[in-house]
Amino acid sequence: MIRRWMAILLSVSLCIGMLTGCMGLQPEEEKDTGRMQIVATDFAPYDFARHAASGAADVTMLLAPGEEAHSYEPTPRDMLKIQNCDVFVYTGGESEEWVSDILDDLDQQITVVRLMDCVELYEEEAVEGMEAEEHEHEHDEEEEYDEHVWTAPANAIKITKALGKAFEKADPKHKAVYQENTESYTEQLRELDQAFWDVVDHAKRKTLIFGDRFPLRYFVEEYGLTYYAAFPGCASDTEPSAKTVAFLIDKVKEEKIPVVFHTELSNQQMTDTICEDTGAVKREFHACHNITKEQFEQGLGYLDFMWENVEVLKEALN
Repeated sequence: MIRRWMAILLSVSLCIGMLTGCMGLQPEEEKDTGRMQIVATDFAPYDFARHAASGAADVTMLLAPGEEAHSYEPTPRDMLKIQNCDVFVYTGGESEEWVSDILDDLDQQITVVRLMDCVELYEEEAVEGMEAEEHEHEHDEEEEYDEHVWTAPANAIKITKALGKAFEKADPKHKAVYQENTESYTEQLRELDQAFWDVVDHAKRKTLIFGDRFPLRYFVEEYGLTYYAAFPGCASDTEPSAKTVAFLIDKVKEEKIPVVFHTELSNQQMTDTICEDTGAVKREFHACHNITKEQFEQGLGYLDFMWENVEVLKEALN
């Protein structure tokens, strides 16, 4: 791990030298708009940041639209963007262990917001029937927490408020803009939260089935739902055993579950298999890990996908 990061950091140093010594991109060009520069690792922190900072700052997402979030590693250009930003926003957790190495190497102070510091955390879990993975950790004594904190709208509210406060401190001349943006966006998130509660409060059942990874621990904990799924949210494996498939098929039949979910950008093969065997309907539940290039260009965000989730949740619980 240390050897790999030394090589990456060396390549960044060389890259910076090359960029500053020719007619190509200059580091200061990242800030030539005169506005505060915010860099976010992936879609959820990016989308919250762009709403809280709208009209006052520039927000960049490192993860390319359509790219797998869990396997992302920063390029030298990405690391240069972090080096030259004013505010850096990331989720934290196992998928972003690389961040600490980069932040330790920065030669200037920037404002850093870690989403996992904004909310109460849950440890990762493996429920009945799920294929859990073995993880290797450098520090065995550290607990492994689920990193998908944004999936509960109540957490999204806390995160947005924390971002607004951070932006105010980093760019006080636009404090009023950040406050207005934060208030407006959190009000929309409260409406979303209430819509989910309305669905759950009037539902016939409380169980969800995912023929996929399950990155929605915070969501189900918030609304008192139970779930069964093939893999934990950050699993690298996507090929379930016959035992796991059989378990989920039996659970759908036993509880007469009408909908089997998959998440965005997945291959959907296991969900298809379960639906074909049970007659259940396949639906996407968007976890807002990432979006397609087309969706990104359309400006779609967390609220758009979560409102779609309201409708499919209603179908799944009734």
